[in-house]
Amino acid sequence: MSVSKEENFDIMLSQALRERSEPVPVDFTDRISRQIKEAEEQRILARVVMEERLALAGCIVLGIMAIVSLVVFPGVAVSFKELVETSVRKITQAVEIVHYEWQLYTAFAGIFGFAVYSLVDLLATDSWR
Repeated sequence: MSVSKEENFDIMLSQALRERSEPVPVDFTDRISRQIKEAEEQRILARVVMEERLALAGCIVLGIMAIVSLVVFPGVAVSFKELVETSVRKITQAVEIVHYEWQLYTAFAGIFGFAVYSLVDLLATDSWR
């Protein structure tokens, strides 16, 4: 049988109070609860800060690696430039095609979105909501 954190804290507090004979301030439990909450918030904040620092370091390392690879392998840069130009041309052509048939694609996107929503609603449990 599992005991929640609050029940465990209450049990430990009552045992400690039984063992001690000194008077306890009225707001003792509130102060301890607040300290526990602040410690937990600090732990969460420290984890978020560490994740942000790792993400920033990853971006910097990736940028440095990209610059070094462009300097070391100039042929890759040329082929990448050609790939980007080809992709831009194809995207422009796709936009022109969609521009002429936008009503059909809008209807298709609406039906597809409704189908995905219905499937997720059918398969999702109550814990997702």
